[in-house]
Amino acid sequence: MSETKKSKKHKSVVTKKSVEFFEKYINNPSPTGFEWQGQRLWLDYLKPYVDETYIDNYGTAVGIINPKAEYKVVIEAHADEISWFVNYITKDGLIYVIRNGGSDHQIAPSKRVNIHTDKGLVKAVFGWPAIHTRAAEKEESPSMKNIFLDCGCTTKEEVEELGIHVGCVVTYEDEFMILNDRYYVGRAMDNRAGGFMIAEVARLLKENKKKLPFGLYVVNSVQEEIGLKGAEMIADYIKPNVAIVTDVTHDTNTPMINKVTQGDLSSGKGPVISYAPAVQINLNKLLIQVAEKNDIPFQRQASSRWTGTDTDAFAYSNGGVPSALISLPLRYMHTTVEMVHKEDVDNVIRLIYETLLNIENKQDFRTFNK
Repeated sequence: MSETKKSKKHKSVVTKKSVEFFEKYINNPSPTGFEWQGQRLWLDYLKPYVDETYIDNYGTAVGIINPKAEYKVVIEAHADEISWFVNYITKDGLIYVIRNGGSDHQIAPSKRVNIHTDKGLVKAVFGWPAIHTRAAEKEESPSMKNIFLDCGCTTKEEVEELGIHVGCVVTYEDEFMILNDRYYVGRAMDNRAGGFMIAEVARLLKENKKKLPFGLYVVNSVQEEIGLKGAEMIADYIKPNVAIVTDVTHDTNTPMINKVTQGDLSSGKGPVISYAPAVQINLNKLLIQVAEKNDIPFQRQASSRWTGTDTDAFAYSNGGVPSALISLPLRYMHTTVEMVHKEDVDNVIRLIYETLLNIENKQDFRTFNK
């Protein structure tokens, strides 16, 4: 159905057991370049629903249905979350950091973090001067030059004795919750929500005993947050014929967001179908036809030169792969309280699932071929 029509009464496809996995998966840290623990969790959940699994050298995980099929369809999300690297330890035992991905310095002050070391997790906090001590007329805002970690040490040597060194990765400790029985909330909904949704598609195919006429590759890529690198590597390995990518996009109906530049998108109004040079025209039309046929509400978004998602990596690989993007509206991106609507999660799962059932073996998505 289109954006202008009202949807029928919503029916959830996510189960209680699914949500238990989702919570565990969100709470587990998977910083860019260090995703392996989350990937193990994800692959363990996926294994009962696929025929084979594969993990590449950098940790991208894949579940495969019909691995011997010649025609290959990918459904994909990315697994990594933004984080920080320890960059400098002062003689007084304070720690300065640099970004690992698009971490937001503005939200850092007073946040609790975990520093990942070979000896285990070390607790720390982002310190910040008390309001009483700051001069209002020239008050500094948080920046990469002034945010710092305090792990309770008073010397550099004491910090190092805990196992902390330059290059240790740092993640926030905020965890999963559900708000008003309506929103899933947590860090790294961008884009472990995507990994959860594609795993649920595989579950539905298995439980509903659907036989696909092609090979399906359920892909959870690493290193998207630093330039789509995991998707580039796995696209080269799989050499797919079609790719459907899911990621998050901005809910633009909260304060301080300009709809003129960001578009008008809302949580709870359905998956977002994107228009961009990397999005193949006829595959995108198929998504819309499937949504309308199955009464799945959807919204539309226009990108300029690129989508900024793994869609671009798949589309421009292997001489060109018909690719499309289904986005999940999200509030407060790259914070520790990212929010997604429960009904949107269900409807992204439904849209991917129903689209797969409408792709034919060796389908040619070209507009003309002679």
